[in-house]
Amino acid sequence: MENKEVKPLKVLYIGNNTELWEKLSSSSLFEAFQIDTSIEAINYLQIEKNVDGIVAQTHNYFEDGIQIREILAQKSLLKNIPYFLISFKDEFEILDRAFNAGIDDYFRAPIDPQRVYNRLTYLRNHPDELGISSVKKQEFHDDALEDVYKTPFIKRLFDIIFAGSAFLFLSPIMLIVAILIKLESKGPFYYVSKRVGANYKTFGFLKFRSMRLNADKLLSKEDMEKLNQYAKDTIEKCPKCEKLPKGQYCSDINYDDKELVCRNLKIARNELKATYLKLENDPRITKVGKIIRNTSIDELPQLINIIKGDMSIVGNRPLPEYEAEKLMTDKKKTDSEGKKRNKRFLAAAGLTGLWQVELRGCGGEMSEETRFELDAEYAENNSFWGDIKLIFRTFKIFIQRGDV
Repeated sequence: MENKEVKPLKVLYIGNNTELWEKLSSSSLFEAFQIDTSIEAINYLQIEKNVDGIVAQTHNYFEDGIQIREILAQKSLLKNIPYFLISFKDEFEILDRAFNAGIDDYFRAPIDPQRVYNRLTYLRNHPDELGISSVKKQEFHDDALEDVYKTPFIKRLFDIIFAGSAFLFLSPIMLIVAILIKLESKGPFYYVSKRVGANYKTFGFLKFRSMRLNADKLLSKEDMEKLNQYAKDTIEKCPKCEKLPKGQYCSDINYDDKELVCRNLKIARNELKATYLKLENDPRITKVGKIIRNTSIDELPQLINIIKGDMSIVGNRPLPEYEAEKLMTDKKKTDSEGKKRNKRFLAAAGLTGLWQVELRGCGGEMSEETRFELDAEYAENNSFWGDIKLIFRTFKIFIQRGDV
């Protein structure tokens, strides 16, 4: 029975299981806050400094609770904060991985809130017993992701002057575009999406609406994967399972969409899935939308983002949350290539940048790997005068076709 006189503990729940969330949020033992992804966890923990504990599901979308812990540890956001993992079935392999990774405790649902409370209280009073991640602390200092990007004063001053002047000069064009969008289709003339920029900060990214209303519901997940120009071939069958008798699998079985496959095949398929999403011949785009995309006029509302400080004129393109999540939880993230890819978040989010200019220069075709390399190159070697050169290169090829 819960003791209602005790001080409730502030708990961050990372997951989307309704039953578990209701168990935590309805208990007088906890002041619970719920989020879904590691990106949201980073943003929350950077602001909220008085978290008593974190409770994460073993599986959540395409990342698991262990991966999320490693990301938070690399960002130095788990200082003396107990991290618990919750499983909804017996997963002995996960259990072994969890404790090797430094998870502080592991619970099997349904949970007893009092038991979780007691364990959190004990660990808060004995921080020396908190788990030690398999990623050694000295490696954190070698990892550039521990750094924090700060916009240089001269770059910020230039952004405000340039974006403010451009907004005033282009406002008649923006007004005409807004009217044309409203005349062609119902709905707002602008579109707001969550994007992830420098230091994993999430913000509302503004664009002129170039698609039909409720465009996200007009194409299935399968259609989007087929149209994605970064998509790679999938693996139909597991070579190990094919050698076994029918009905036997080489590892634990899981559902991949609606297909029952072995865990090894599901992991292999996930590794092949493209991180970035760009659709060729997207049927959801309106007539006005096609014009403003090909001329990059749809990007003009981002001048407001720049004035606000969410973005800069030049930088790495801010990623949608799902792309940032997949990039951070890529299976290669612990090797040098993975660390280099994540360095893209150590640069300003930009209206234009290195890969956008290179993309237009090579006729609008670019592999995902090349994008990774150019993002990392900009983060490592950017300078104010380099930004000025990229702006001039952008103007030079502005009227070329190709979606930025």
